[in-house]
Amino acid sequence: MQTKTTMQCFMLAMCLPSMASAAATTDMQSSVSMEEMVVTAARVDESVKEVSASMLVIGAEEIAASPADNVGELLAGLGLGSVKQYPGALTSIDIRGFKSESYGNDLKSHVLVLLNGRRAGTGNVAKIMTANVERIEIIRGPGSVQYGSAAMGGVVNVITRRGSGAPSAEATGTIGSYGYDETAFRLAGQRANVDFSGSFSRSTMDDYDTGSGDRFANSGYDHIDAYSVNTGYTFSPASRIGLLFNRYYGDEIGSPGYISSNDLDNSKDAANHSMDLIYDGAAADEKTSWQMRLFNGRDKDTWHDPLVSNAGGWDDGVDDWNSTDFDGAQAQGSMHIGIVRVTAGIDWLSYETRSSMDPAKSEYENHAAFVLAQAKFLQKKLIITSGLRHDSYEVEVVEPAGRNEEDSNLAGSLGMVYLVNEEVKLRAHYGEAFIMPGANELAADFVSDFGIHYLGNSSLDPESSRTYEAGVDYSANGITASLGIFHTRFKDKIESVAAGRNRTWENVGKAEISGFEASASVDLGSRYGWDYEVRPYLNLVFLDRYEDLDAQEELKYISDLNAAYGIFISDYDSLSLRLNFSYRGEQRIEDWESGLFPAPVDTSGGFTVADLTMSKKILDFQDRGSFALTGKITNLLDADYAYVKGYPMPGRMFFAGLNFLY
Repeated sequence: MQTKTTMQCFMLAMCLPSMASAAATTDMQSSVSMEEMVVTAARVDESVKEVSASMLVIGAEEIAASPADNVGELLAGLGLGSVKQYPGALTSIDIRGFKSESYGNDLKSHVLVLLNGRRAGTGNVAKIMTANVERIEIIRGPGSVQYGSAAMGGVVNVITRRGSGAPSAEATGTIGSYGYDETAFRLAGQRANVDFSGSFSRSTMDDYDTGSGDRFANSGYDHIDAYSVNTGYTFSPASRIGLLFNRYYGDEIGSPGYISSNDLDNSKDAANHSMDLIYDGAAADEKTSWQMRLFNGRDKDTWHDPLVSNAGGWDDGVDDWNSTDFDGAQAQGSMHIGIVRVTAGIDWLSYETRSSMDPAKSEYENHAAFVLAQAKFLQKKLIITSGLRHDSYEVEVVEPAGRNEEDSNLAGSLGMVYLVNEEVKLRAHYGEAFIMPGANELAADFVSDFGIHYLGNSSLDPESSRTYEAGVDYSANGITASLGIFHTRFKDKIESVAAGRNRTWENVGKAEISGFEASASVDLGSRYGWDYEVRPYLNLVFLDRYEDLDAQEELKYISDLNAAYGIFISDYDSLSLRLNFSYRGEQRIEDWESGLFPAPVDTSGGFTVADLTMSKKILDFQDRGSFALTGKITNLLDADYAYVKGYPMPGRMFFAGLNFLY
């Protein structure tokens, strides 16, 4: 308890100077100008200074400086919230106490993950690699008006690179502790009207040791492959047809179970792929723009459960699997009329989920229409934004035969930005969000192999929330800082309940979550005219209330304090170095590792993880390319820690790589 209190005081003390100076909507490491263009909050290009919600932008420099290979590892080091990370490439993220859905239908997620502005089809962010990512835009808080169900705690939009300039090629080879081996290639550039950016990577890893020195058997994987392509043809100055393809495949990923009952041979295969066809256009005066998109993909996980090592007592020798096929379309247009910009559009989404477990097949179809408006007053210093979205859903449990049900939702938002001057921005935002009931929750009507009758409840309301927030941002003279407060009221949580020997679903829960967010970054090199960059940074989230209003107790699996802080150093040419500390606060959990039922409540967390990365150019052949050495140490302090109790993460690991850029 003393360690936790000390850590909280230390974090608060570090951010006090930035609070006194006002604040910034930047990512935790870089000095992002308020003029930087982002797309996530309004579904069209706008500068950060016009966004009324709390916004983080993780740029290409920060992604390159991170030791992370996938978005899950990257976000785990940001201090955004209580990330749940397991061995075996499985990570769900937490924003303001809400989490993404790492298995199954991402319509049921509470944090929405996007890939280039549309649903990624998964909440498992370990399936999204960083090799071809240009930036990640994060809305903290509701985004249902823009994107529909699941965007309650926040929206994470992963944006892939787009080729420009002279063609370039990059090859990297990395080796590391516990048999880690990775090979990666990337091509990018533009020729005439054709642009291209693509990457491929393959990695493999053996079982690892924990921080306590214990070998965690079956925690490695045979290989993980990732492909990413973003290519397009520009046929007028403002019109482009683009094709995007992304594929992730993990083969024989260890599924070790709890380390206390280590299963030696369970594994899973994990896959996610998608393809997009996009048309972007704009009028010559740029007052009117439009976009149309078609996309489809599949997310699938298969678990292999041989009986040879049955430490957990659950294996039955039969493979289990879960698969979601998704198709979708988006069409929108934006127009400037005087001081007003209006963006309106429609979204269509079709999901087909299949599983080896009941329900074996379910179908979802979602039609939505939205309108987003922005108006500028007082010489563009006062910016008012608003939005409205209507979603209608049709769901059906197909196998075993169930019912067909319909539901709908209306969500709204309202925001205000006041630009005090070029350096200071005041913002306030109100947003509504919802989680649509699942097909089984609305339409199930079948008897399981265990003789239990599952009956959907057609009267269910969507889970819903209302969030109020306000903040102040500051950016000038190499200093960026941000301070914001928020309050969320959540109701109509959907839970499975017993009805005699049968089961159904009801709206049974409500909660309140409130707190503040702060970030600060100081580019000392810019402030003092140095020839190199020295940038300390801090990002933290503190929850002063996270209460289950029915049980009158703190919500489980939520930490009151999460933080990341460190320093980035660069000579702008051949050398860069980053030292990052990530703190995860304590949280109340249900200890299922105990084997007791019901599981006893315990505490977990209260640890700090440090990572060190560096890159040094060693040979420069000018037009013929350059070589650079890369190195990283993850878990620098060799902490014995776990994001999920019973699943400890690796101890200290060393990596060395050689990069060739042409």
